[in-house]
Amino acid sequence: MERLTTTPLLLEAFQATRDDITVQLQTVWSQFRQPLIVPILRISVVLCLMMSCMLFVERLYMGIVITWVKLFGRKPETRFKWEAMKDDTELGSSLYPTVLIQIPMFNEKEVYKLSIGATCGLSWPSNKIIIQVLDDSTDPAIKNLVELECQRWASKGINIKYEVRDNRTGYKAGALKEGLTRSYVKLCDYVAIFDADFQPEPDFLWRTIPFLVHNPELALVQARWTFVNANECMMTRMQEMSLDYHFTVEQEVGSSTHSFFGFNGTAGVWRISAVNEAGGWKDRTTVEDMDLAVRAGLMGWKFLYLGDVKVKSELPSTFKAFRYQQHRWSCGPANLFRKMVMEIIRNKKVSLWKKVYVIYSFFLVRKIIGHINTFVFYCVVLPATILVPEVEVPRWGAVYMPTIITILNALGTPRSIHLMVFWILFENVMSLHRTKASITGLLETSRANEWIVTEKLGDAVKGKSATKAPKKPRFRFGDRIHLFELGVGLFLFSVAGYDALFGKNNFFIFLYLQALAFFIVGFGYVGTFVPNS
Repeated sequence: MERLTTTPLLLEAFQATRDDITVQLQTVWSQFRQPLIVPILRISVVLCLMMSCMLFVERLYMGIVITWVKLFGRKPETRFKWEAMKDDTELGSSLYPTVLIQIPMFNEKEVYKLSIGATCGLSWPSNKIIIQVLDDSTDPAIKNLVELECQRWASKGINIKYEVRDNRTGYKAGALKEGLTRSYVKLCDYVAIFDADFQPEPDFLWRTIPFLVHNPELALVQARWTFVNANECMMTRMQEMSLDYHFTVEQEVGSSTHSFFGFNGTAGVWRISAVNEAGGWKDRTTVEDMDLAVRAGLMGWKFLYLGDVKVKSELPSTFKAFRYQQHRWSCGPANLFRKMVMEIIRNKKVSLWKKVYVIYSFFLVRKIIGHINTFVFYCVVLPATILVPEVEVPRWGAVYMPTIITILNALGTPRSIHLMVFWILFENVMSLHRTKASITGLLETSRANEWIVTEKLGDAVKGKSATKAPKKPRFRFGDRIHLFELGVGLFLFSVAGYDALFGKNNFFIFLYLQALAFFIVGFGYVGTFVPNS
């Protein structure tokens, strides 16, 4: 009986203690909120709205330009001189320029046959093409396989060279640079570059080289990427939406208005003299392709993007591979901006308008502000305003501008427009990772020059699925950490979406969005292993 009497007393004491702690926490919060949190949050809102306006104007400008280009713009064949290459009855193919094909590789067991086979199948006079396989593989077995493949094509009369180095200094940039030092390269006028998973069509050189031959001011002709595994899973569909906008809008606008854009590192043809004049390949950042493009652009060279020339490639189909790729693609441009901003400002060979475009639009808005604002505004500041009702975010900044930006972006891939909500959540989650990478590049920390080759699977997934039953994916501890990172990001974004769309009243709608967010986390992560129907 005594025990039964004691239990309610303990519960009452516990309840009183809990209420007391709650009151104390509320008191401390109220004391800090008004003098400290509110001013900081208001400043953050203003800064984020300014960055949002910059992104909005940039997207709107590009939307207007690409509409004008598609409706009234001149085709590349009319903007630049283009004539089909023809054999001379007397001189034969001697008038054709000699083209070097470079294929950089690193332990590419799953795809080396695809790229070598595709480049060996290029239609061009056999005495005017040299294929150079730059193999930095560290696995002796894979090196042996690649060398045997090169020997097999050489036995068929293909002029293919197998080149290796003693070390991986400079990674891809180092391999490309050393490849250009070979004695036979002196015979070449142009160099086409294809990563190990890229498969050009046989007529690739016939459609690109004439532009370089007949337009001496052109340094680069860039083709568009297409993706053989875009339908493999939900994650690859999300990547396709982002990259399609890059190619159909950003590259096209840069080519049409400024004759400048960032080289994509593959599926492009360079004039070798322009590469040498710009200082050659440098390994000071993880975006050696963009580095070379900016330096060549500052020398006055022009670039041409051909959206109609498409080269098949592979998207990362695992979250781990995609995460490493995005770190490199976000960290590298920020680090390059840090290194080159003053060089661009002091340059006297290009117009002021082109320098403003490169610094403001190409680097600042797209490569830095785009990542930072997406994470800070939608995943931190907006959710924080729910706890601080004194700070309000205007609806035009929280809803209308982001909606227009999203629609403009999604129009690049009309077939996936029904996945727009998933794409928004996916991009906002990845903004956390991209923001960390951008800051790493700006501050040039120890991870700024981290280079991890993106894993490629080739036909391995199809082959395994045909012979074995699918296995339940196993997550290592590191994968679970990043899964938690995804969950936190989507949770914060759901709070932001609730606040922006429904105000601060309907708590049940918030719970629904929270549950939806965590469902999408699991579906999106496991979806990297599940085929998309």
